[in-house]
Amino acid sequence: MERIRLLLETLSLAETGARTSEDIFTGPSHPMPYGRVFGGQVMAQAVVAAQRTVDPERPVHSVHGYFVRPGDVELPITFSVERIHDGRSFSTRRVQAYQSGLPIMSMISSFQVVDDGPSSQRAMPEGLPEPESLPSDDTLLAPFSEHPQARAVIARPFDIRHVEGPVYLPDPSRPRHGEQHVWLRAKDRLPDDDALHRAALAYLSDYAILEPIVRMHGAAWATPGLRAASLDHAVWWHRPVRVDEWLLLQLETTSSGGGRGLAQGYVFSADGTHVATIAQEGMVRVPEAAGVPEGRA
Repeated sequence: MERIRLLLETLSLAETGARTSEDIFTGPSHPMPYGRVFGGQVMAQAVVAAQRTVDPERPVHSVHGYFVRPGDVELPITFSVERIHDGRSFSTRRVQAYQSGLPIMSMISSFQVVDDGPSSQRAMPEGLPEPESLPSDDTLLAPFSEHPQARAVIARPFDIRHVEGPVYLPDPSRPRHGEQHVWLRAKDRLPDDDALHRAALAYLSDYAILEPIVRMHGAAWATPGLRAASLDHAVWWHRPVRVDEWLLLQLETTSSGGGRGLAQGYVFSADGTHVATIAQEGMVRVPEAAGVPEGRA
């Protein structure tokens, strides 16, 4: 429950006033290894800030953000929201996240009145193991709990279970392919608030999305010299979602090169409903000394 409380406190922004054309909010960061703000946290907070300026009858349906500087967990984050447009059905907002007067993330988001119409969706993968049959990342990393990054994973407010196994540690026998599946859900119940669950989805969508790129190149997060960082991130919400119930992330990479990799993800509820789609390009630099050959999706 302590981890969920920390998540809720992080997403509870304070309104600190309004400028001529902007609404201003501030929020804290939760601890992270080496003092850098988690990108999913900033994205989720920006979603919350934008939501606060929009009619509650218009839920967020898409966001596109760029991470321009690393954030410092010791400093508060200021979010300025520009009310770009309010139409008959859609609203558009631009959010800038600042620390020490400098932008660390820029995001544009769109909101829509709930509407009816024809519906279709991507099919959920079949034949995957149930989440309860898989070990949690907390269990797998317990023997390494003295390492800062392992402690950070264990402290996450979400239970994460990799179908193909995680890529935390190097393993020469691990198959090299650009697709993986991850089950996850909040470690405790969250309030019945659709806006909160949508923001929390933005938060968790940054957890494993670059892992197919790391897996494709036969590397691991602990590969000496490997460097990775989120460059941009997008989320499309297709249907209502609850993040305190099991979600399946079907993740894949379609291209990497030049020190960057592109990954996409499809998010399903346990009953097979396609609730969201995510995408991210990240910096992923695998050192030549790792002896990792070129891969193919």
